[in-house]
Amino acid sequence: MFRTLFIAAILNVLFMQSRAQSSDDQYRKPLKEVLGLLEQHYGITIKYQEEQVAGKYLNYARWRFRPDVDETLKNVLAPLDLKVNKEGEKKYKLKEYEYYRWEVKDGWDYLDQLAAQYHDRASWEKRKAAIRPELFTALKLSPLPASPDSKAILSKKREFTGYTVQNFALEILPGVYVNGSIYRPSKPKKSSALVLSPDGHWADHRYRKDAQVRCAMLAKMGAVSVSYDLFAWGESLLQFKSEDHRKSLSMTVQTLGAIRILDYMLAGQGIDNQRVAICGGSGGGSHTVLMTALDDRITLSIPVVSLSSYFYGGCPCESGLPIHSSGGGTNNVEIAAMAAPRPQLVISDGKDWTAHMPEHDFAYLQTIYGYYGKSADVANVHLPEEGHDFGYSKRKPVYDFVARYFQLNADVLKKKDGEYDESTVTIEKKEALYSFGDKGEKLPANALIDYEELEKLFKGK
Repeated sequence: MFRTLFIAAILNVLFMQSRAQSSDDQYRKPLKEVLGLLEQHYGITIKYQEEQVAGKYLNYARWRFRPDVDETLKNVLAPLDLKVNKEGEKKYKLKEYEYYRWEVKDGWDYLDQLAAQYHDRASWEKRKAAIRPELFTALKLSPLPASPDSKAILSKKREFTGYTVQNFALEILPGVYVNGSIYRPSKPKKSSALVLSPDGHWADHRYRKDAQVRCAMLAKMGAVSVSYDLFAWGESLLQFKSEDHRKSLSMTVQTLGAIRILDYMLAGQGIDNQRVAICGGSGGGSHTVLMTALDDRITLSIPVVSLSSYFYGGCPCESGLPIHSSGGGTNNVEIAAMAAPRPQLVISDGKDWTAHMPEHDFAYLQTIYGYYGKSADVANVHLPEEGHDFGYSKRKPVYDFVARYFQLNADVLKKKDGEYDESTVTIEKKEALYSFGDKGEKLPANALIDYEELEKLFKGK
């Protein structure tokens, strides 16, 4: 009875406010006016930018109201590909619809649905074999394009306490380069472990202090660590515009760049091919998961503050191509499970989309690893009071995990209290990490400077 009276009251007010409207004009109202009515009738506040509502209208606006405010907001905003985030009691913020962000329960339910397709090692291997080739196809990397017959461009090595740094550029497609820095132990063994270190969308990428510290510490432990740029990020901005990073081919180029780096590092670089890791944070964590699923040469994986069954990656470099349609549909946690039985550490926190990792997704990963009798080789370090970063609390478990599985001597880097001493790492200015000079003056003459030219390389795929 109350529900009926409420709806009647709402409709009565709305009809009184717009008598001239009828089904002939689909009861059409400006979105800004509708938001005002929502605030008035539900006693809420909705923050928005003028450009978000300008020129937008909603058909049958007054017919979409319901007793529940959240249900009403969905009814009103979904047709316009908009949503709200709740920021407090009766406080909302208008946002564009995020295809990559699901409700937690929706993500869990879908992961359960995927898991129902297999129940042992054999059925899981069959599922994995169905997904992998379709990932390559979705990425436009089936078959892989021919590798340019060019040598790596290398800077002079710089010597620091216990490690060296050398910048590099590799041509991964005709005129397309991936840049980065190689951190090596000062006295490397004949066969060293390798850690690929892609980073996320934090400002300054591999030039940041925490990125340099992580790579240097791994080198001081005895591993070779390779930090490299995302597409249209870092030195890649010499070739492409920053907005190109949010185009779908960014996913393809980043994946191909990592494959080419692996090719290079495993060919005569003194690397033990049984000890090859990849560890990235945020968007670099999504890249970590994808690369591990695609390339069996990677023997250990550490996605940091990235993995979730209800989040698909908020950038086209993570979800811009239909990789999640592979195998009839998949998600990032199932793709992460393709690492099994190779050791995997998932680092999560309490203030982003990884907040619920221990409650559901991690148990799924343990089940998959259990098919191989390796459930102890997948681990989760969850930091419920922390947020989305790659601070020391995230770096410490990375050091521990890599040292454990790659038999590295981490104790020499620890203080008496057992914490790692990162103070001996030298933080370089970003210019020191450039491969192509302070102003890009060393950019090769054949370098592409146009996204449309890049698209032509994948025409027909």
